[in-house]
Amino acid sequence: MAHDMPSPEQAAHRWFEKPFDNLSHTERHLIDHLMQRKVVAKDVNEVYVEDMSFGERLADKVSRFGGSWTFILVFIGVLVAWTLLNSFLLHRPFDPYPYIFLNLLLSMLAAIQAPVIMMSQNRQAEKDRMDATNDYKVNLKAEIEIMGLHEKLDQMRNDQLQLMLMKQQEQIDLLLKLVRERGD
Repeated sequence: MAHDMPSPEQAAHRWFEKPFDNLSHTERHLIDHLMQRKVVAKDVNEVYVEDMSFGERLADKVSRFGGSWTFILVFIGVLVAWTLLNSFLLHRPFDPYPYIFLNLLLSMLAAIQAPVIMMSQNRQAEKDRMDATNDYKVNLKAEIEIMGLHEKLDQMRNDQLQLMLMKQQEQIDLLLKLVRERGD
């Protein structure tokens, strides 16, 4: 009752209903893993972090800090200190009201921070795509494995039914033989 593993061509027709040559890279990869009984799932975070350059890690840290309450509170503290120094504490303020130098610094900060945040968001989107592809592979493999289990269960049920019918036929034949022997 052992079933041979189907060839890649048979698997493509059975599971994807198309020829093996028409399968996408992901589908071929999945069939390869199914044939070898290998795990499809991988830790996308680990793969993602391994491939990051120093600049990308730095951009992510800057983006993470720039979007935190710590940054907001420090930023408010700097603005309040700047205003107090230049409005009330210094007799000769280095940036008197309307704080033109402060506006210049804030504009430069925004000019640097915005692209860094966008780089980080682009990498997060790439990571999300990797994660979605991994989820698709895992879900597809699970679906195919479940289909295989259903086929095996159907085959087992058919085998048991055949066995039961053979046993019943043997019992009927035995009963008919006994009836004939008594009738003679």
